[in-house]
Amino acid sequence: MGDLALVCGAGGKLGSAVVETLRSRGDDVVAPSRADVDLADPDAVDAFWDGLERTPRWVVNTAGGYRRGSVADAEPDAVREALALNLDTVWWTARAAARRLEAGGAIVHVAGRTAFERGADAAAYSVAKAGVVRLTQVLALELREKRVRANVVVPGVIDTPANRASLSAQALETAVAPPEIAAAIAFLCSDDAAAVTGAVVPVAGWA
Repeated sequence: MGDLALVCGAGGKLGSAVVETLRSRGDDVVAPSRADVDLADPDAVDAFWDGLERTPRWVVNTAGGYRRGSVADAEPDAVREALALNLDTVWWTARAAARRLEAGGAIVHVAGRTAFERGADAAAYSVAKAGVVRLTQVLALELREKRVRANVVVPGVIDTPANRASLSAQALETAVAPPEIAAAIAFLCSDDAAAVTGAVVPVAGWA
């Protein structure tokens, strides 16, 4: 029996690459769909965790979705949706993990470069991703005594069909394939990264 990994957001290209990478090395993977659990609902997240047969050792959260819109043009419902999709989904899963993971476990979140730059046309999305970075850093401090690690990976442009259809050739020149990002996540979910916690890890190729 391998280590149990919980991968949230596995329906996306990056999430599915993480599932494949972890399974290929022998981990047992639980990858809930949106039909299985609403990650933005704290009660639903806790109920899902309570239903697991054993506690995961690795928790990876790739949930989220890009949303456009400036501060000036923001509508309340759109802002709430962007924050729920990109921050609430991470927060409540992190809370469940923090309460249950045992020593030697690890949590890995996925943020985005808009947390630090080029966020003018995606204000709520950028704020949410910045929140994911800070949440991870705080989590690492809180879980230090339990010897549970928390790190965040920060991709640039991800090479997906959707991005290839919507972005310029110049923007795609530095795109990183999902398996390459998944490899970095898998490293953080391993004993080889036992001394790495609170790290913000860029996986943005040559951008």
